[in-house]
This record gives sequence, C-alpha cells and structure tokens, in this order.
Amino acid sequence: MKNAFALTSIATIAVAGGLAFATYSSAQDSSRSINADAAVSEQAVSSKQITIWRDPSCGCCDSYATYLEEKGYQVARVDDPAFDRRSVEAGVPEQGLGCHLAKIDGYYVSGLVPEEIIERLVTERPQIAGITLPGMPANAPGMAREKSGTLKTYAFGKNGITVYSDE
Repeated sequence: MKNAFALTSIATIAVAGGLAFATYSSAQDSSRSINADAAVSEQAVSSKQITIWRDPSCGCCDSYATYLEEKGYQVARVDDPAFDRRSVEAGVPEQGLGCHLAKIDGYYVSGLVPEEIIERLVTERPQIAGITLPGMPANAPGMAREKSGTLKTYAFGKNGITVYSDE
C-alpha cells in the first residue's frame, strides 16, 4: 500500500510537472509569436520611412515627396545641392542619375520611381544597392500627378546594371 501511494504521488508530480512545462512552453511560444509579429510590424513601419536628398530649388522633388506621403510614407526631405555626387558615391551610375536620391530600408532609390516599384523593392529584397529612374520623365510621379504610361527603372549594384522594371 505504501508503494502504491508513493507511485501515485510520483505519477501526480510527474503529470503536474509535465502540465506546468507544457503551459510554460506554450506561453513562451505565444511570446515568441507576439515578438515575431511585432518585428514584422516594425519592419513594415520602417519600410515606409524614406529620406530624400534633393536640390533645394527642385519643385518636382517636393511634388514627389508629397506623392509618397499621400501613399503613406514618412518622408524626410534633406536639402543637398550636391545630391548628384552623393548619388554616384551610393553607386548610382552617372548616366542613370535621377533628379534626387532617396534611401529606404537599406536601398537607394534615385529619381521619381513610382511607389508600387519601391514597395516591390523592399518586399522582394533583391541583392542590389538600389534602383534608378534616370532623368525627369514627364509621366513619372512628381512630374505628373500619377504615373502614366511605361517607365524603365534600372537596378544597380555589385553585379552591374540591369532592368528592374519596365512598366
């Protein structure tokens, strides 16, 4: 009888310990899940923060920044008359310079790149330094109210220059 009581006590302690461990593990998994969700949300928020270096006399850069703000971005405007030099130092090909340089989520964006292409860039996360829309195309956001027609955007980085988007 003493042995049965001892075995029952040990079994009860083992079951209780298992339940406590399972509850603790479940709580940790929930905590990890909450932390993972917070990290994803933080990444989503950070990908909406963009800094634009622009020539202070360029009106299309302001229009472009306003366009991005209307799309939900937090835009920091930095007056930089030497943005073109900054662009080349960032890896933008000289023949592919846009009218300003931006940085978002670790990528450089040169020129009036449409918001949906920037979204694709920060979502797909290709192994490039950035993208550029050369010049000041009349149908690009900042020059026009919204993009119209097609625009050819180029990727640049250690593997050279390629077409990133032609839409």
